[in-house]
Amino acid sequence: MLYYGDVPNGAGLSSSASIEMVTAVALNDFFKAAFSTLDMVKMCQKAENEFVGMNCGIMDQFAVGFGKKDNAIFLNCDTLSYENVPLILNDNVLIITNTNKRRGLTDSKYNERRAECDKAVELLQPYKAIRNLSELGTDEISLLDKYITDQVVRRRAKHVISENGRVLEAIDVLKNNNILRFGELMNQSHDSLKNDYEVTGMELDTLVYEGRKLPGVIGTRMTGAGFGGCTVSIVKKSESAKFMTDLAVVYKNITGLTAEFYQPEIGNGAGRLES
Repeated sequence: MLYYGDVPNGAGLSSSASIEMVTAVALNDFFKAAFSTLDMVKMCQKAENEFVGMNCGIMDQFAVGFGKKDNAIFLNCDTLSYENVPLILNDNVLIITNTNKRRGLTDSKYNERRAECDKAVELLQPYKAIRNLSELGTDEISLLDKYITDQVVRRRAKHVISENGRVLEAIDVLKNNNILRFGELMNQSHDSLKNDYEVTGMELDTLVYEGRKLPGVIGTRMTGAGFGGCTVSIVKKSESAKFMTDLAVVYKNITGLTAEFYQPEIGNGAGRLES
């Protein structure tokens, strides 16, 4: 099998999930097997969890399997129910910026954060019958102060609950084509990832907070597991070239690293390419 890819490795853009899913889809097609896309998504997550040893969720594989052109995916990772939500950029563009600070996902704090969230659930269960933090609404964040004394565990749980609230609002604003509010939610998300979940780091924060100072930036935040990797930004098309040029200069001055920029399209998921 010959692989070609333009997803940069180690950049937090799901390159591993892309390889897993395209392999599964190709073999499923080649051997005329009857596995559904969801079957293959689950297999690929299992490979990541049990073979690689990365205790990741299912979002990356799901996005690669079920991606739809010009749509975001609203995914309930508990039930695996999902909805395609139109993402109409109009006179804006998506820009991905690579910090070029490589990090190995298995070496990151991902498993540690997962354990901290599990601990929060354990501490809350005597007071409310929940299986995971996603069963709590933003109006229940006060429970954390009441029942979790560990400040670190409390902040981790606060991020998860508040982030779910932002996701639910994001569905409504995208359906109403309110890109400006969506950008504000992106900004709030990064702030929470920095302060409560603590998975950003100097390089990502430099791109985000310096980027926000530039004209035409609707919203910008880290993407992926953090501690390096990439940011994703929505920028006015008319300002996009200047955004990349100016951010590259200030980022190099502050970090000594050279940022790379990609302008992706929102495309369909893994499948046979018809010539």
